[in-house]
Amino acid sequence: MGQTFPRENRLLSPAHYRAVFDHPVRTTDNCFTVLCRASGRATPRLGLAVAKKNSRLAVDRNRIKRIIRESFRNNKVTLGGLDYVVLSRTGANSATNRELFASLERHWGKLRKKYSEK
Repeated sequence: MGQTFPRENRLLSPAHYRAVFDHPVRTTDNCFTVLCRASGRATPRLGLAVAKKNSRLAVDRNRIKRIIRESFRNNKVTLGGLDYVVLSRTGANSATNRELFASLERHWGKLRKKYSEK
């Protein structure tokens, strides 16, 4: 499996984000809120929203974004043709990398299950 984050796996335009924000299936915990919606594509796409309000330092925001992208890459085969937007919450700052990965694993699993029930 490649370790890149290709263009076809990214939400690129405001319209793509808006489509996910309009009628999402969502999961939330103290680190992340993850929204998803069917895209009609064969591969999943990811969008990030890591706010300066929740993570003041750029180094913290970048760490959180790297972990989200890595978790997405590791799970992309099982994520199906859905668009995901991951929003960070204040708890992500104080969480360890292992806790952030575990949180995202739970989100991916819950969303797969919720979306398959729809």
